[in-house]
Amino acid sequence: MPSEYRTGGGAVVETARKDERIRVTGAETKRVKREALGVPDRAKHQQRVAVPMQRRTPEADTRQRVFRYRCYPTPTQAEQLIKTFGACRWTYNEGLALREKAWREHRVSLGFTESCRALTGWRNAEETRWLQDVSSTVLQQALRHLDAAFGRFFKGTAKHPRRKKKSRSRDSATYVRTGFRWLEDPEQSGTGLIALAKQSGPLRIRWSRPLPSGVRPVKLTVSRDRAGRFFVSVLVEERIAPLPPVFLRDGGAPKAVGLDLGLTALVTLDDGEKVDHPRLLRKYGAKIAKLQRSLHRKKRGSKNREKARQEIARLYALISDVRRDALDQLTTRLVRENQVLVVEDLSIDSLVRSPRGRGRRRDEAVRAGGVGAAPGAGHALDDQGLRDAGRGGGRVVGSEIRRKCVPDRRAVGRDACGVRVRPTGCRPQGGVRSAVGAEAGSAPSGAGSKVSCSCSSSRSPGELFVTQEVLTGHMNAR
Repeated sequence: MPSEYRTGGGAVVETARKDERIRVTGAETKRVKREALGVPDRAKHQQRVAVPMQRRTPEADTRQRVFRYRCYPTPTQAEQLIKTFGACRWTYNEGLALREKAWREHRVSLGFTESCRALTGWRNAEETRWLQDVSSTVLQQALRHLDAAFGRFFKGTAKHPRRKKKSRSRDSATYVRTGFRWLEDPEQSGTGLIALAKQSGPLRIRWSRPLPSGVRPVKLTVSRDRAGRFFVSVLVEERIAPLPPVFLRDGGAPKAVGLDLGLTALVTLDDGEKVDHPRLLRKYGAKIAKLQRSLHRKKRGSKNREKARQEIARLYALISDVRRDALDQLTTRLVRENQVLVVEDLSIDSLVRSPRGRGRRRDEAVRAGGVGAAPGAGHALDDQGLRDAGRGGGRVVGSEIRRKCVPDRRAVGRDACGVRVRPTGCRPQGGVRSAVGAEAGSAPSGAGSKVSCSCSSSRSPGELFVTQEVLTGHMNAR
């Protein structure tokens, strides 16, 4: 594979312009696709001009929302789902190999439509006829995911797609509306029967909460985790009513809260409240070590080793469920009790990383609790989690960039903190980086939004911390 094909979207475009004279185009492209790559020509609608596929646009005033449920397939259904997972993984890898070969050997670009035509040939081939036991729409969705991965790669937002492995990739299959049947229960609104393609009966789903009444699912994804549990993620489009606005009691300003992520505590609010870590790995550490030692004593490939592996997977699944539930409850409470949420823009991974070396400083850090305090804490309280929780409720979620006030070279004096500034005051770098929500017009929004400097004699020189007063003043000023 050429090196420029792996560097990123910008390098690919530049190289393509230089090598335009050797790129295969026109009628030669169809011949190469048909003879060298095995991609047949269009058999239907020969007289019609090919037009790019358009994405389905949601209805007005609706938002897409995912509901995740646990399902219990029968042994026959589980066997068919496992075969579907393997077929999706094989189709993804085969489509990736085909597109790489077309570009490396023939300088021909393949898209989603050519991959779908090649899929028809794979399903009809004698050695891969087992693909006919899986719905074609599911395999086409695997190719669509591959096309989306290449799109992100050419834009420079992701790396080059890599092959999926059974031991590394998540088992999942996506069904569109033509790949499943939905029948809503008239007695219990929001629940019903879901029957997948290539299966005779409906899935047994545990409806932990109902779907929106009268809404038909857009698509659903069936997945299986390492513990062997099956889940169904249902995507629907619904009209989400915004939450009632929250204002301060003493005035009409929106209620705001600042969140400070840390190691000793999961999050610290600006009013002093601290939310502790779950510390699940510390709680189950001895049990995990015991199960790991038992696993390594088992013979590779034996049934006892598989039983030990499943027991470890179930324990890790329990830890993940407890973490996710705790974070969901925390984010829901913060969104319902506040109108504006500001999260510290801090790299938790850098704080968790252990100090280098084995000397005295590292031992002192371990004894002080700075190292080893965050592993097992589940530090997933980031901007995206709060944005997902507050997007439909009309809340504003922003990120604070913690930087020090930059002294101005043209300054003629100093402020109360001792920082050299212009006579107008401190020049803080940062503030609210971004904001989303239904009421973004009345709150800090956009990249690079500035807030008033909150330096005071009680804080260290140059420290910038967004408080409720600063946010309220900034919102009133806008």
